[in-house]
Amino acid sequence: MTVVYPIWQKTSDDPLDEHHGWVFGDSENNSGKPLVNTIGLGGPFPAAYPGNDPDPILGAKSIREVYEKVNDTDGKYTVPILWDKKLNTIVSNESSEIIRMLNSEFNEFAKNPNLDLYPNKNIQQIEDANDWIYPNINDGVYRCGFANTQPAYDAAIDDLTKAFDKLESILKKQRFVAGNTMTLADVRLFVTLLRFDEVYAVYFKTNTRSVAHTPTVLNYCRDIYQMPGVAETVNMEQIKLHYYASHPNLNRWSIVPRGSNFESLLKEPHHRENMM
Repeated sequence: MTVVYPIWQKTSDDPLDEHHGWVFGDSENNSGKPLVNTIGLGGPFPAAYPGNDPDPILGAKSIREVYEKVNDTDGKYTVPILWDKKLNTIVSNESSEIIRMLNSEFNEFAKNPNLDLYPNKNIQQIEDANDWIYPNINDGVYRCGFANTQPAYDAAIDDLTKAFDKLESILKKQRFVAGNTMTLADVRLFVTLLRFDEVYAVYFKTNTRSVAHTPTVLNYCRDIYQMPGVAETVNMEQIKLHYYASHPNLNRWSIVPRGSNFESLLKEPHHRENMM
């Protein structure tokens, strides 16, 4: 697994090409230029943070270049990417598909092959949860943040607030969103809740609710965060750097708010292990 550089950069040396997006870390910084945001402000930022490695397969400088190498240039150059090293092609760039593939298709290589986060007996409950969580929470934060009109924002924040309250009511009755067993629905939800207070409530104006001030939802996040292997996947510094420094139309000078160290709250006891 290769983690891309958190701050979007120009993806072409052509001064007339204005595309910017995901790039790979360049610890050597061969250009010798300090990194700034895409309009030349903010920073300067280092050419790579811990964990940001160069592309080990194609030697690409940007994610755009990866797509171009397989002639996939009709859509956006997004991550994540599941890459086939034998066929040298993109298998999928849709996170909801990739997590299902990783759940079952590579068990012969897995450290914990018996873990099934998408069991047949729970598929309906998982998909029912995804049906309202994705549009109203996962995508809802973006609908708020990138709304171009007050009515669009008002509609989005109303949907998000109602969904957040629905989530709280569900988690008061059961340990996870699709029952008392963790599933892929929780994986998809957790990554949004993890960013909610530090990023979305500030940057995307989703401040009608707060994870830190909703004990049931906070303890749910603690429960997942404290599972083996999860905390190591969380890098709040790079999460905040990406959002606050990649959209100069929202944050011209790429100032990163200090915040309240939300991650420290996730290390406290959650008391949800006995919920049945």
